Amino acid sequence: MQKPLPEAYRERMRAQLGEADFRAYLAALERPQKRALRVNTLKIVADAFRKLADFPLEPTGLTPESFFFDDGVAIGKHPLHAAGLCYVQEPSAQVPAGLLDARPGMTVLDLCAAPGGKTTQLAAGMQNAGLLVANEIVRSRAETLCGNLERLGVRNALVTCARPDALASVWSGLFDRVLVDAPCSGEGMFRKDDSAVADWSPEHVHACALRQREILESAAALLKPGGRLVYSTCTFSPEENEETVASFLTRHAEFALLETRRYYPHSSAGEGQFMAVLTRSGEDSPATFAVVSKRTDAKPIPAFAAFWRETFAIEPPRALALPDGRVFLPPDGFPLETGGLHVLRAGVPAGELDARTGRFTPAHALALAFPAGAFLRTVTLSGEPLARFLAGETSACDPALSGWCAATAYGYPVGWGKAVQGVLKNHIPKGLRIIR
Repeated sequence: MQKPLPEAYRERMRAQLGEADFRAYLAALERPQKRALRVNTLKIVADAFRKLADFPLEPTGLTPESFFFDDGVAIGKHPLHAAGLCYVQEPSAQVPAGLLDARPGMTVLDLCAAPGGKTTQLAAGMQNAGLLVANEIVRSRAETLCGNLERLGVRNALVTCARPDALASVWSGLFDRVLVDAPCSGEGMFRKDDSAVADWSPEHVHACALRQREILESAAALLKPGGRLVYSTCTFSPEENEETVASFLTRHAEFALLETRRYYPHSSAGEGQFMAVLTRSGEDSPATFAVVSKRTDAKPIPAFAAFWRETFAIEPPRALALPDGRVFLPPDGFPLETGGLHVLRAGVPAGELDARTGRFTPAHALALAFPAGAFLRTVTLSGEPLARFLAGETSACDPALSGWCAATAYGYPVGWGKAVQGVLKNHIPKGLRIIR
């Protein structure tokens, strides 16, 4: 840690931890942070990932899918990352989603979702079955969230960009599970983020606590009877943690506290994290999202149907076309009554229809949404040819191949290529190409 801690913060933490733990905490801040990743179990199990990795992995001990890796590994440029097999995520930040206990078939809400670490972890728990709503109020951060959902192969997500109270006004009492990873003062990130230290003040902590209490009110309205809510922060302030939860419980007798957890960098494998698991009394019952009946029956999309028959070895999913030509594979139960909420993404962006020719061009997300066995044609790449392909270059392929193919690394799709006379033309979007 380089930037000195504010004196008011030091005094509060000394009183909060006691002298011995406070000194251990300060010493931990001087040690380098260890980088960690989470294996994406939507696509691969942890043991199989470890066998594929050509770099050392050390279990963090916090979750079964969490591993430390060396600083020298350029994970963002690695084919395992490009294939969506892992997500770089601080170890303690991987715990809250597990406590939520999201399971297949549920309706789940991640209320403060960007950049997507916890959302994609929830999707893995649901195994793409059920409806996962990921909300982020800041549009630029929501776009990042969408990109991570696509890379990791999440197919059951609806991404919204709305205030929590706006969501509550439309979808009150409809979710089996709600995760509130609340915006906070970020004290748990001081070791890796000097800007969090610079922004800290008692006033900022107090402002965060007020905002968190407002968000929790909306979360309570969104959770159905019998449901579970997990509240988490990456800060140490009791005002933002235990006091916020206690204040919430005094106003909501229908909620009960199951457990709380605290992680400090000197006593755990990760950085700072606080978690509270809450349940709402009442009988568990199926969610009753209102479906917009006039839009439920998807109209045939001939060009997409033809593409699917020529490219995939599995049954075609339901597809919907927007007026602007975009085609997507909606999650279960969509279209929903959205009440004017801003929806950025619904399911998987499948591609686009050319208004002039009617031709369908697949989206990169469609290649990453399915396993290699779902495609009629795949091209296996490794070594230098794989590196060139990920950089956006063409590659050689079997001259007998023709048409759209899934390019694969380690047996997992990394993007589309189009085979023409022994050449695999590259269709990885420019912004996602890995330039060496």
